[in-house]
Amino acid sequence: MKQTHYRELLTLGIPIVIGQIGTIVLGFADTLMIGHHSATELAAASFVNNMINLAIIFSTGFSYGLTPVVGSLFGQGRNQEVGRTLKNSIFANTILAVIVCAAMIALFLNVQHLGQPEELLPYIKPYLAVLIISLPFVLWFNAFKQFTDGITDTKVSMWILLGGNILNILGNYILIYGKLGMPEMGLVGAGISTLVSRILMVVVYLILFFSSSRYTVFRQGFFHGCLNKPDFVLLNRLGWPIAGQMGMETASFSLSAIMVGWLGSTALASYQVMIAVSQVCFMMYYGMGAAVSVRISNFYGQKDIDNVRRTANCGFHIMLVMIVCSAIPIFLLRHHIGGWFTDDKDVGIMVAQLIIPFLLYQFGDGLQINFANALRGIADVKPMLYFAFIAYFIISLPAGYFFAFIAGWGATGIWMAFPLGLTSAGIMYYLRFRHQTKS
Repeated sequence: MKQTHYRELLTLGIPIVIGQIGTIVLGFADTLMIGHHSATELAAASFVNNMINLAIIFSTGFSYGLTPVVGSLFGQGRNQEVGRTLKNSIFANTILAVIVCAAMIALFLNVQHLGQPEELLPYIKPYLAVLIISLPFVLWFNAFKQFTDGITDTKVSMWILLGGNILNILGNYILIYGKLGMPEMGLVGAGISTLVSRILMVVVYLILFFSSSRYTVFRQGFFHGCLNKPDFVLLNRLGWPIAGQMGMETASFSLSAIMVGWLGSTALASYQVMIAVSQVCFMMYYGMGAAVSVRISNFYGQKDIDNVRRTANCGFHIMLVMIVCSAIPIFLLRHHIGGWFTDDKDVGIMVAQLIIPFLLYQFGDGLQINFANALRGIADVKPMLYFAFIAYFIISLPAGYFFAFIAGWGATGIWMAFPLGLTSAGIMYYLRFRHQTKS
C-alpha cells in the first residue's frame, strides 16, 4: 500500500517539481546575468526580489485555498462545481491583486526610508516598478495552476512554466546586455522580460482552458455557474490563513534582507546569491508538498482518513530523500557557488560561510512544507496562521537581529535564525496534523 502512495505522489509531484525547477533556473539565470552585469545591480535585485517575493508568496498562499476545494470536489466527481469554483477564485484573486499592488506601490513610494545603501536606489525603483505591474498576472496564473493541479493535471502548469521561463531567460539575455539591436537595459531589462513572460503564461492558460476538450465539463461549470457568496466566502476563509502563513514565512526572509542591507552591499549581494540557492530546495520541496496537498484533499473528500495519514507520512519520506540529495552537492560546492554569480571575491567568501546555516535548516524546511500542505489538504488552515506568527515573528526575526547585531555574527547570524523558525513551524504543523487525523 505504501508503494502505491509513493508512486502516486511521485506521479503527481514530479511534473510540479519540474515546473518549479524551471522557475529556479530562471532565478539562477536572473541572478547570474545581473551579477555579471554589475555587482551593484545584484545587490539592488536582492532587495527588490525579496520584497516582491513576499507579495508573490503571500498571493500564492491565497490561491492555495482553491486546491483543497477543487481536490475534494474532483474526488467526489462534482466537476461542474469545480468550474464554478474556479470562476469565483479568479474573481477573488483579482480583488487581492488590487490590494497587493496598492501595498507594493506604498513600498515604492517609501523605499528611500528603509535604510538601504544610497547607491542602490537608482536601480531599485525602476526595477520594482516593472515587477509591480506584473503582479496581477502572477495571481491569475496561480488561480489556473491550482485548478489544474487540483484535478491532478499537473503536467499543464509544468509545460507552461517551463516555456515561460525559457522565454524569460532569452528576454533577459537580450534586454540586460542589449543584444539583437535592443538597448542595454541592465536590471530594468530583466524586469521587462519577467513582465512579458508572466503575461504570456496567463494567455496560454486562457487559450488552453477555453479551447481544450479536456476541460469541457469544467468550462460548463465556469460559464453556467455564478459568482456567489458561499464559494467566495469559502475561498477567502481558506485562502487568507494560508496567505498569512506563507506570507509570514517569506517575511522572515524578506525582512531579514532589510537587516542584511544595514550590513552593506557585499552582504546584500551575498544574501541574493543565497536566496537563489535556497529557492532550489524550497521550490522542489514545495512541488512535492503540492502533490501531498492534492492527494490528501482527494482522500479527505472521500472521508478516507487512513490514507490521508499515509499520504502525509510517505510525502515526508520523499522529502527527506530530496533534502539529502540536494544538501550533499551544495555542501561540496560551497566554495565555488559565489563565483558562479559574481566576480566579487568578498561575496564568494561570504556565500561559503552562509552555506552552513542554510544546510542546518533544510530538515525544518522540509518538515514544515510537508505538514503545512497536509493541513491544507484537510482544509485545517486557520491554526497555521498562529503557528507561523510564533515561529517567524516571535522566534526567527528577533533571533536574527540578536545573532547579527548583538552577538556580532553579522550576515551569518541572520541566517542562523532560520533553522530555529522553520523547524519550530514544522513541529507545530506536524503535531496539529497528527491531532486532527488521529483515530
